[in-house]
Amino acid sequence: MANDDIDLKQQVINPNKGNNDFLKTIIINVISTTILCVIFIGANFVIQTNLLNSKLASINTAAESADSEDSDVEVVKHGVVVDLGDFVLNLADENQRRYLKTNIALEITQAESDTEEPAAKKEGGHGGEEAMPTQSELEKKLAEYKPAIRDAVITNLSSKTAVELTTAAGKELAKEQIMAAVNGILGGQNEVLRVSFGQFIIQ
Repeated sequence: MANDDIDLKQQVINPNKGNNDFLKTIIINVISTTILCVIFIGANFVIQTNLLNSKLASINTAAESADSEDSDVEVVKHGVVVDLGDFVLNLADENQRRYLKTNIALEITQAESDTEEPAAKKEGGHGGEEAMPTQSELEKKLAEYKPAIRDAVITNLSSKTAVELTTAAGKELAKEQIMAAVNGILGGQNEVLRVSFGQFIIQ
């Protein structure tokens, strides 16, 4: 009974005490929720920014490597063109005699040892000195191998029939086989890049 009187007196003295405690609780909850949301949004922003930067960096790296690979692929090798001259040969047709007239040129890489030698000098008519061009090492080497190369070409082409050589695929196959045969003769010091037919007449 005495306690009820005390509570009743406190309510009469401070009637808003219960409301104040409720408001304090709401304010504390709102502030703590706001702080948590700010922390969450900030952390999320940092994580997303780092992920985006790493993705962009990986995309840029992939694009640069693709560009470098494309540039490597686009590089076309060039070599020294060597004309093997004209060829007139019989083909391997059994029912009728057919022959092939063609002109063949090879494009061959030049090794470092095949650079041109210094020009030789000789005295001119008026006591002056003129530079005389000399053969490069590649030209000397090919002059030695030319009979073997021509023989490989003749052996390859004379084993074909007219039907085989009239198609584009047949010509490409003949070029690949000639390239392989000549590369075997050169022994890996130089490489045949391309075989070209200047003329190609079958009769």
